[in-house]
Amino acid sequence: MKSLKDLMNLQGRVALITGGGGHVGAVVCEALAELGASVAILDLDKESCERGVNSLSRMKPHGVLAVPCDLSDELATREAVRQVIRELGGLDIVVHCAGYVGTTALSGWAVPFEEQTVASWDAGIKVNLTSAFVIAQEAKRALAASGHGSVILFASIYGMVGPDMGLYAGTSMGNPTGYGVSKGALLQLTRYLSTALAPRVRVNAISPGGIWRSQPQTFQERYVVRTPLGRMATEEDLKGAVAYLASDLSAYVTGHNLVVDGGWTAW
Repeated sequence: MKSLKDLMNLQGRVALITGGGGHVGAVVCEALAELGASVAILDLDKESCERGVNSLSRMKPHGVLAVPCDLSDELATREAVRQVIRELGGLDIVVHCAGYVGTTALSGWAVPFEEQTVASWDAGIKVNLTSAFVIAQEAKRALAASGHGSVILFASIYGMVGPDMGLYAGTSMGNPTGYGVSKGALLQLTRYLSTALAPRVRVNAISPGGIWRSQPQTFQERYVVRTPLGRMATEEDLKGAVAYLASDLSAYVTGHNLVVDGGWTAW
């Protein structure tokens, strides 16, 4: 029987993390590298990719790859997956963290509902949702050949429940319609892929709650009051969830949504 240490060991495995240069993505990259995986950091921002590589190289001198890519470009996205497979020798784990969020600076996105535009909706859906479909499709063969294929899609509590717009009153923050809709669709994509890619590939989701990033004090206070654990999340809170779903600790888990929200959706 394997030990817990053996089950969580990712030595010899290759992970592709979209949005790997962002707040959550960087922690995901760190967690997987710490467990021994080779890591491909995919991000729109080339400099973020390279900073991530430089940071992880101290932990893992070899097997870290920067993959600058615009996920709104289907052909570029498919080529990015192929590049990872070519240069790192396969693909065992895909973690989709990239996405337009409430703070994304996009005209017609994080504005009052009546001002949200179809153009911003389409852009958000393409990056948040369509790119996950494209990557899963392109990576299917390599993941199946792995023997340990695992896909993790980052959804959100707002893929599960509607937003309390009172949280944002009097602040510059917003909750775009396309954000929650894309996250809810990612949960359905998780369920679909968990059966379509079975039995060779497992597909699960992680739904975080609000993560502290120096939001306005009034927002933080309102959010914390609604959270049973009495605080907002940090990126560190997601490391265990990623380690669990990426590794053989969850070898018999697929189609699952692991909610990491401090109890927000338990009310």
